[in-house]
Formats: sequence, structure tokens, C-alpha cells
Amino acid sequence: MSTITAVATDRAVGRRQARVRRERAALHPGAAATIAAASAVGLLAAWVLGMALVGTSLTERSAQARLYATFRAQLAAETAPLGGPIAVGAPVAMLDSAALHLHHVVVVEGTAASQLASGPGHRPDSPLPGQAGWSVVYGRSLTFGAPFRSIATVPAGSTLTVTTGQGVFDYRVVGVRRGGIDSGTFAPSTARLTLVTSGESVANPAHAVYVDAVLAHGSPQPAPAGRPTTVAAADVAMRGDSTQLTPLVFWLEALVGVAFASVWAARRWGRWQTWVVSAPLAVAALWGATGSMLRLLPNLI
Repeated sequence: MSTITAVATDRAVGRRQARVRRERAALHPGAAATIAAASAVGLLAAWVLGMALVGTSLTERSAQARLYATFRAQLAAETAPLGGPIAVGAPVAMLDSAALHLHHVVVVEGTAASQLASGPGHRPDSPLPGQAGWSVVYGRSLTFGAPFRSIATVPAGSTLTVTTGQGVFDYRVVGVRRGGIDSGTFAPSTARLTLVTSGESVANPAHAVYVDAVLAHGSPQPAPAGRPTTVAAADVAMRGDSTQLTPLVFWLEALVGVAFASVWAARRWGRWQTWVVSAPLAVAALWGATGSMLRLLPNLI
């Protein structure tokens, strides 16, 4: 009996010691909550950063592949837009330049953040490239594929080829500057093209980068009448797209709904089954919410 008693006593002592160790290792509820909140914020920041630099590139690449196929078909059928009212988001031109690291980059109509998520955007109140006048094209420098990330270092004299429904046009880069559009410095009968993106201070419109180019040879094409004379506030440089607020709210509501449904299902169905079903839904909702949030940022970033 003494041996059995000793063993029982040792076991009881061992259990007490283990409980003490667990109690010592346990964090204070406040500290545990702080660590959990910091971890959640860190994971969210990592997700947003990853989406901004990687996820949006996948979005832009997919959009460019679709736009390229559409624009090639329009060129072959001679139905590419030439002027007048052009649908927002429609492909209007294609850029190629080894010096600017551009290869078959399709330009869409419109310069709001949502349009620049698909690639460079043509400002609607300017003529199309190749036409007489000053054509302006915006592009991002950091997110959504960053098609204009290298244009600030392009040397003068570099060639930029633009393909539109009116033909193929070669432009010669005449300089890179910071500042703004000064429409009084060139003859309106000539063809000029300016590429615009964000500069070193990405949130400061005054630090935007402007790459000016002129038609290298030949005569500019006539610009059809009916072009817009003004643009919406979202089409101005360094403006976000406020229309994305509604989709953002929708995606956040969907994310909260998935969270509540997952808690309910885990109690009644099982953790692993719930995880398999809810994880893709949560990622999809988080992807959509992050995409809408990034479109609220300035359109040249």
C-alpha cells in the first residue's frame, strides 16, 4: 500500500507542478489580446502589401491579355475607335518602346483609378495618339502591373511606337519633366504625346512625372469631332475612384458574413469541414475588398 500511495502522491505532485507551469506560462488576458490584435494588424498589412505589389499585377495582366485580343480583332476588322464618344474602358491604342520597357501595352479610354487598373489610360478630353493636338496618357508606377514605372529615366531621343485604328505612329521623346500640362508651348497642328505617372513623392500631384514626345515623321491624322471637352474629377491626376466605396462596403459585409457563418458552422458541422468551405470564400471577399480599397488610392500610384 505504501508503494501505491507513494506513486499516487507523485502523480498528484506532478499534476500540480504541471498546472503551476501552465499558469506561469499563461499570458495576462490584456497581453494576450494585445498580441492577437498586433498579429491581426500585421497579417492584414502583409496581405494589403502583397495584393498591392503582386495581386494587382495579376489583375492587370489578365485584363491586358483580354484587351490585347479585343484590340487586335478590332484592328483587323477596322473597327477600332478613332474619336468621338468612346466607351470608358475600351481599348484605343497600343504602346511599344524598348527604352520605356513597353511591349504591346494596350491603352484604354479613361484615366480614373478603375480604368488604370487594366493598364494605361487615355485622357478623354485629349485627341487620340497620332492625331493633331496634345494626347495625354496616364499610367501607374507602383501597383496594377506598374506599366509606367520606368518612364522617368527614359533618355531624350528614344522612340515610342503607338498603334491605333488610324495606323502606326513613331514618336520621339523630347524630355522628362515635373510640373504640369502647358498647352501653350506647341503648335496645335502638330501631334504631341505626354505620358504621365507618379514621381518620387507618389501622393503629391506636383511631383508627377511627364514624358513628352513628338511625332517623329509624317503628318498627324485629323481628330474626329465630338470629343469631350472636360473630364470627371476621378480622371484628374492623383485622384482616387470614389465609386469604389459601394463595392468596398459590399465586400466587407460579405467578409463579416463569412466570419459569422463560419463560427456557426464550426459548432454544428465541424472545424475541418467549415475550414474547407469558408477559407476560399473568405479569401475571395478579402481579395475583392482589397481591390476596391486600392482603387480608392490616387490613380497614378
